[in-house]
Amino acid sequence: MPIIIRLDVVMAKNKIRSKDLAEIIGITEANLSLLKNGKIKGFKIETLDKLCRALNCQPGDLLEFSEE
Repeated sequence: MPIIIRLDVVMAKNKIRSKDLAEIIGITEANLSLLKNGKIKGFKIETLDKLCRALNCQPGDLLEFSEE
């Protein structure tokens, strides 16, 4: 997949656990895990907005485009 999700990196920088982040943004830990591991086909802009607010970051910090 040409889009790489860097959620785990941003979470580590913010020292936040999956359980806590999932609760803040209102999704299950299982869905957050799927998102972190890139095992999803898409997600809502609303979820991206909540992630950026909770992690105090920009969408580009969470997503990266790769040609390969």
